[in-house]
Amino acid sequence: MTSTLYKNIFIATDGSKPNRKAVQHSIELAKLSGAKLYAGYVVDTAAFASIPMDAGWEMMYELLEKEANIATESVEKMALDAGIAFETVILEGNPSHEIIEFADNNNIDLIVMGTLGKTGFDRFLLGSVAEKITRNSKVPVLVVRGDSEEDK
Repeated sequence: MTSTLYKNIFIATDGSKPNRKAVQHSIELAKLSGAKLYAGYVVDTAAFASIPMDAGWEMMYELLEKEANIATESVEKMALDAGIAFETVILEGNPSHEIIEFADNNNIDLIVMGTLGKTGFDRFLLGSVAEKITRNSKVPVLVVRGDSEEDK
């Protein structure tokens, strides 16, 4: 079965356990609709913009880039096992801005992402990145609440 509704789905991943549920939803939607899945990780360079550009900056960047590769590789394995078209996307900059810009420029039909809250009151709040994307995206956004420690 294929769908004309979703041809390109973007899953924002950070490699965390709570994000795993959002990844599973994106893979299932891509499989059911015949869509291509883009797994994206944003290296938040703004988070360390105040650090002087020296060896410490380069080391921090390399660590973040390695984290990005690990996060997207796990999604790639799941997508390939499910038999869906897949592409890794590693972006740099402000996460919400970069994800929205990528979606706008690449015919993305749906953005899927997890929440950041894990316990207590935070479980009911969207993460700041998810909230910004939900408010500003021109395409639909599916926000999937991850399993909390209490739900496991």
